[in-house]
Amino acid sequence: MNAATTDNSTALDGQWALITGAARRIGAAIAHALHAHGANIAVHYRGSADDANKLADALNAERADSALTVQADLLDSGGLAQVVTGLVEQSGRLDVLVNNASTFYATPLEEVTEKDWDDLLGTNLKAPLFLAKAATPHLRATGGCIVNIVDIHAHRPLRNHPVYGPAKAGLAMLTRSLAKDLAPEVRVNGVSPGAILWPEDGLPEKVEQSIIKQIPMGHTGEPDDIARAVLFLVKDAPYITGQIIAVDGGRSIGW
Repeated sequence: MNAATTDNSTALDGQWALITGAARRIGAAIAHALHAHGANIAVHYRGSADDANKLADALNAERADSALTVQADLLDSGGLAQVVTGLVEQSGRLDVLVNNASTFYATPLEEVTEKDWDDLLGTNLKAPLFLAKAATPHLRATGGCIVNIVDIHAHRPLRNHPVYGPAKAGLAMLTRSLAKDLAPEVRVNGVSPGAILWPEDGLPEKVEQSIIKQIPMGHTGEPDDIARAVLFLVKDAPYITGQIIAVDGGRSIGW
């Protein structure tokens, strides 16, 4: 069952959600799921303008004036406050922040650079922090929430990823820290995906099969699996904060 077809389709009616990296893949699935339950969507993108505009057009075709696009480089931390301010100037409110945008690539120790550090930490940890800072006054006003997209490798290291893993581990701790600091007005939770979509540049078949063997459910997940978890935390979890839900087919049980 698609996350966009479940019941209670007006539960988020009138609310505005800012989703980073929403133009494609998991971000787009989250946008469709929240929109299907009444939320209006700010589709953030960096370079995927065509995909972002197509998504916004599709959402607006379903419900007029229910989506807009926001272009920003999340590594430009000085501009993040304006991302939120500009959205609220157009929408009048902000109810949900989903920190979904991420960079992911290997950085073997003998090859890692300071630029890699700045990129991976900047996108996966620094940007979520400063977006949360900018969004907090508006989320407090609406009793809103933040959902951070973490990673099961925040807890179990992935070989040759000594920067990405710590960045996501930092995001996990940031999730818990903000939950404590922003309660009771704002809930902050996370979703931790396992193998959902393979990297866009692909993996060797042998590696893919090795990963699948580590998953008790025996197969990879779908973007809608992540979208359902985000939707639950936004819509149906008023007494849950500071939690990170693993959506990984059981892989984090142990491998």
